[in-house]
Amino acid sequence: MNKIVVVLRDDLPPAHAANAAVVLGLALGGRLTDSVAAASPDASGALHAGLNPIPVPTLVASAEQLRDLHHEASAVEDAVVVGFNEVARRSRTYPDYVDALATTEPADIDYVGVIVVGPRSTVTKLTKRLALLS
Repeated sequence: MNKIVVVLRDDLPPAHAANAAVVLGLALGGRLTDSVAAASPDASGALHAGLNPIPVPTLVASAEQLRDLHHEASAVEDAVVVGFNEVARRSRTYPDYVDALATTEPADIDYVGVIVVGPRSTVTKLTKRLALLS
């Protein structure tokens, strides 16, 4: 069974943390099959849109820990890794991001958040020392 974990930089203001989590979730959702369960009715029969059936803990990490996590998780063959970085966060449009990223050295990419999906044991090993977002 797969595990999904969102890891956000520990110094983000709440609005930036929420934005990063949404951006990461949307980016991941487009890469997964069966990531949304079927719609379900309430007691009146009204349908509610299906949600992701896999729990998604949200953790926090330092900028250095995020960079290391992105690097280590990207090396795992059966993991899906999406990073949201300062280049993207500061860009006004997606083409601006693509252009800016093309001139940014990998060592200069500061991650705002990373989402990792993979086998439970692998994802746990990568993230077990990180704290829950509080």
